[in-house]
Parts: sequence; structure tokens; C-alpha cells
Amino acid sequence: MRYSIPTNTQEIIALGQYPLSEELIATAIAGVVQIARSQGQSLEELTAEVLSDCNILDTTQRRWLSELVTDAWWSFGNG
Repeated sequence: MRYSIPTNTQEIIALGQYPLSEELIATAIAGVVQIARSQGQSLEELTAEVLSDCNILDTTQRRWLSELVTDAWWSFGNG
């Protein structure tokens, strides 16, 4: 299934209605990166948010997700 890259927070939340898959996760990450860029957020600010302590992911998972977000950021160019 092909998903449209989300352009706002509501569209990212709406992705939760679909079964979890690699494609869905990639789409959500792409949306987060594009939304952050559209709001003038820097890569450093975005990765700081990803790395901030939460009750959902442990430290290793947050670092891994931060690396994925960084890769997505550079994949979209104009970093």
C-alpha cells in the first residue's frame, strides 16, 4: 500500500489506523521531517526531540530512531 507523506500532525496521527509496516513507519518519519522543515526546525532541534527521554522508547531505540530521522533529513536534500 502506498501512503501519502503527511503534511501535518493530524495526518501523522491518522496513520495509526493502518496496520504497522516498514512502509508506514518510513512514511511517518518522512512526514515528521517535512513538517519540521516547514516549521523552520533544524536537524539538531528535531534529533534533540527524538532523543529526549520518553516512556515509549528506551535509550538505544531513541538513538536508532534519531539515526533514521537524520538519514531521512539528508535524503530530502537541502539539509
